[in-house]
Amino acid sequence: MSFWKTKKLTEMTPQEWESLCDGCGKCCLHKFEDEKTGKVVFTNVACKLINLNTCQCSRYKQRTSLVPACLDIKQLDIKKFNWLPSTCAYRLLNDGKELPAWHPLISGKTASVKRAGVSISSYAIPESSARNIEDHIMQWLT
Repeated sequence: MSFWKTKKLTEMTPQEWESLCDGCGKCCLHKFEDEKTGKVVFTNVACKLINLNTCQCSRYKQRTSLVPACLDIKQLDIKKFNWLPSTCAYRLLNDGKELPAWHPLISGKTASVKRAGVSISSYAIPESSARNIEDHIMQWLT
């Protein structure tokens, strides 16, 4: 049986935890949270460290020191995963849901994320191209 079906997120090894990331890049988009409602909205503006072709962080191990707003979700309270996109494996598993068919752990292929249209590579822009990040809010991305 697959480890994500038998273990809680808190019980996973570092390798298992990292393998849950589908590489979509959505968590690396700038977002805003309404402090009153807690609602999170995403922009199409990507962190300066993400490679928009691969949707991988170019400085993953140093990311939280290079980008102070970068969050290491492994260090966060699982109950607060609502800011992650609805397609995120960490959020899905935490909410008791299944991984989608396009997830690399299910499909066996990392390219399935792009083929399914889940990757940010088709619409994200680099941080350096955005003058006013608030102008790049994407209402449809959850």
